[in-house]
Amino acid sequence: MKVQVPLTKGLLADKYSKYAAPEDKKGDKPLISFPVQITGAPTGAESLALTLLDWDAIPVSGFMWIHWTAANISPTITEIPENNSQSLKVEMIQGRNSTAGGLIGNSDPQTAWHYNGPNPPDRTHNYHLSVFALDSKLPLKDGFWLNELQDAMRGHILETAEFIVPSRA
Repeated sequence: MKVQVPLTKGLLADKYSKYAAPEDKKGDKPLISFPVQITGAPTGAESLALTLLDWDAIPVSGFMWIHWTAANISPTITEIPENNSQSLKVEMIQGRNSTAGGLIGNSDPQTAWHYNGPNPPDRTHNYHLSVFALDSKLPLKDGFWLNELQDAMRGHILETAEFIVPSRA
């Protein structure tokens, strides 16, 4: 299985990050998710899940930042289109990002339970997009937490693909 995101000069296009146009943000939160191409899902896959995590946030915030989690995506999908997080063209359930945690306290499902675009404060960060091919659909509902996704996936992962998505500060 392979996962890929279109990059511009080796970086995530500005429209998906802190440089997005004001109409593509809610407050300072970029809302428009980038397109994701997925090829070669293994035979026997019943669903896909994805995570977008910023490990480069640890020196800044003290923890890895969760930007997007989604599950129960059809394994026949070859592209998750732009802005799918806000306007579902490809069905998926979405989990909470780090803005929903107790430190930030965001309770708005539009921004806390969907894609939260990159906003690196100090330097270019490498965002880890992982796609998991699973042998079942997961018993999760919209608004799940990353640990709930990880627990539900345990023992069901057939294959994993990762793509590093650099985004400029």
